[in-house]
Amino acid sequence: MSQVPCVIGFGMSPWGSEWKLSARDLIAKAARETIKSAGIGMKEIEAIHIGAMTTGMFTGQENIGAYAADAMGIPGVPASRHEGACASASVAFNAACDDIASGRHKMVWSGGIEKMTDVSGDGATAALAAASEREFEADQGATFPLMYALMAKSHMAALGTTREMLTAVAVKNHRNASKNPHAQFQMEVTPKIVESSIMVADPLRLFDCSPITDGSAGLIVVSEDVAKSLGKPYVRVLGRALVSDQMFLHRRKVLHEMPGAVKATKHALDEAGKKITDMQAIELHDCFTIAELMLLEAMGLYEPGKAGPATVDGKTAIEGESPVNSSGGLKGKGHPVGATGAAQIGELFLQLTGTAPTERQIPKDPTVGMAMNVGGIGTMCGATVLEGVRK
Repeated sequence: MSQVPCVIGFGMSPWGSEWKLSARDLIAKAARETIKSAGIGMKEIEAIHIGAMTTGMFTGQENIGAYAADAMGIPGVPASRHEGACASASVAFNAACDDIASGRHKMVWSGGIEKMTDVSGDGATAALAAASEREFEADQGATFPLMYALMAKSHMAALGTTREMLTAVAVKNHRNASKNPHAQFQMEVTPKIVESSIMVADPLRLFDCSPITDGSAGLIVVSEDVAKSLGKPYVRVLGRALVSDQMFLHRRKVLHEMPGAVKATKHALDEAGKKITDMQAIELHDCFTIAELMLLEAMGLYEPGKAGPATVDGKTAIEGESPVNSSGGLKGKGHPVGATGAAQIGELFLQLTGTAPTERQIPKDPTVGMAMNVGGIGTMCGATVLEGVRK
């Protein structure tokens, strides 16, 4: 009989420019925080699934599954590394859920790692470009800021999106990050700061872009009988989907649309028996400010062209009708690419169980939420629908 996967614990290492910590240190710190949150012992973990995008290019270290098991002090358990660009942690999480659903294991650590500051800025750009189509796009100079700038230009031309709307995303997510002690940027920003920051790829400025980040995050995934036996709040995984899409931006019929995100949302919601309007908390992939608006529309929460005005009007703020990225998102919390998906699910774990810090807890006390983790330009999309069970 299939088991319902549940999350009983979430932990993070510090996120930011952690030059004094190795990838091993970051994994160990996240793992310790995760088991502390779950109230279990490290030796109870039966398997490890860890997301890592380009650890070889960033640090020279591969064999990350065994590396993680060793860092956690539990060599001997099955340990696998998963890669799906910036959605790597979602790929790992789905594998962990499969382990639980099949009955193979009852307690699994799922997470992600990236140590991105061990290389120069140019080196980081080159590593990240490996997530895009290499021969015809990346090698011709199409960096991710450039490609998302093209998406933004398309969105603006077709749907009337304005500079004010992009700015509103950055201001909101920095405000949320200022309340997150694990965030890379624990500070608020003003519209003037955003709009006067250096141009990266028109119309995207520095404060429209997520940063280079070191960090790890982890989740404890268990069967529901284990979750119930612990007598603590937990979240049930109601629906999940991984959807791939074509690698080429130049072949996309509409530059500012993400068909993979549309499909992943539909599959996850259908499996959960929910509608997008049922979601009371959303964590999504704001690698650039335009991505948040595009994804809100791809997920169906807003009609095309309506996500920007909704953000300006405060509808996606923590206290708004549809809170988005209460964690601070990638923009404020940071974006260690292999770990981001785990942190998104972790934030929903906190919100849906009512255990988020008081200053960041969504006032409407949500019980159902959704994470959308995107790799590349939407070439790998992981959607997860969660339901909180409170004690």
